[in-house]
Amino acid sequence: MLEFICCSMLTILPDFLFRRFAQGKRLGKEINLFSMWYELRYGLSSCFILTVSLITLIFYFHPSTSNATSFFRTVTILPEISGRVTEVFVKNNQDVKEGDLIFKLDDSRQRAAVATARAGVVEVDAAALIAQDDVRVSQANFDAAEAAFEQTKDEFERKNTLYQQNSPAVTEREVERLENLIQERLAAMDAAHSALESAKHRLDIQIPAQKDSAMAALTQAEVELAKMEIFAGQAGRIEQFDLRPGDYINPILRPAGILVPSDTGRARFQAGFNQLTAQVLHPGMMAEMSCATAPMRVTPMVIVDVQDVIPSGQVRPSDTLRDPQNLQAPGTVIAFLEPLWEGGIDHLPPGSQCEVNAYTNNHERLQDPDIGTAEFVALHVIDTVGYAHALILRFRAILMPFRVLVFAGHH
Repeated sequence: MLEFICCSMLTILPDFLFRRFAQGKRLGKEINLFSMWYELRYGLSSCFILTVSLITLIFYFHPSTSNATSFFRTVTILPEISGRVTEVFVKNNQDVKEGDLIFKLDDSRQRAAVATARAGVVEVDAAALIAQDDVRVSQANFDAAEAAFEQTKDEFERKNTLYQQNSPAVTEREVERLENLIQERLAAMDAAHSALESAKHRLDIQIPAQKDSAMAALTQAEVELAKMEIFAGQAGRIEQFDLRPGDYINPILRPAGILVPSDTGRARFQAGFNQLTAQVLHPGMMAEMSCATAPMRVTPMVIVDVQDVIPSGQVRPSDTLRDPQNLQAPGTVIAFLEPLWEGGIDHLPPGSQCEVNAYTNNHERLQDPDIGTAEFVALHVIDTVGYAHALILRFRAILMPFRVLVFAGHH
């Protein structure tokens, strides 16, 4: 309507003035409801063409969309394992900090497992003490066997020397007995040495391995016990939380609630523009935004990035071929917007539905000394008509409460 009124001032009004004062035709006489088209055909045709051209020019070089919002991330509050709730430490709609305890599950089974694991560690420590005693006993047995071997060996050598000297004090049978006894003492010493090495290996290798296994079991039991306390992974606000002691929580079927992080969706908006604007939208482009959560207020924004793919073309592997004619609706070009000033969107809650106007700015091109006259005028016209679009956005922002609450009946 605004564009039509502006265009009529340049087309219909001059045509009417010419008919009225140059040709002498009067309104209500020669110019009436039935003769209006014939009398003002040049002005009406020119107004229609100019209005369509102006609207096309505005919406192409200064695109707008009502599909703009700030998407935010939510974190599901649920334990890693199922259990029955014993204590609840927060309430619904409560702000929490990172590491705050939210609720606890029944941990009697996990505590018993921790106690069992600790008993296993104590048992291994006791086995280590026994192993040390076994090493000392085996060392003593080896020393005794070695002493007996040395004693028998000395006795054999002494009596064998007397036997070789044909002494009547030593018989051949006695020498043979001592020789066999030496072999027996040597075998006993080898057995004692093997027992000593076995005791050392058990103390140095087996016991540490058992200790590591017991400590790992204790750590695992403590980890399972820690899972029974659910903490906030990051700062945020608890939503849809109505947990009571005695409730049974299942990580698949029954989550406890939702945590909305405090830093998500509060720094950037996403706007979906028509695909015709793909060649116009670019990072650094200025924009304005009006949201239903802040009526009668226009927020200056800037486009910081433009997504280089269209979401409607996304394909997931399946057993059917994708047919383009089955697309429900053409996708949009997604632009990411941030406030022009720091804190400019603090008054807008995440998820706000907004309308966005983006504005083409040819200021740098107009500063080129080699620019032609036609291009200079065309760029000036493109930048100038952006004011009309900005004015329309402000009209819509002012009329939004009346349009939504009164005329649309959304109470």
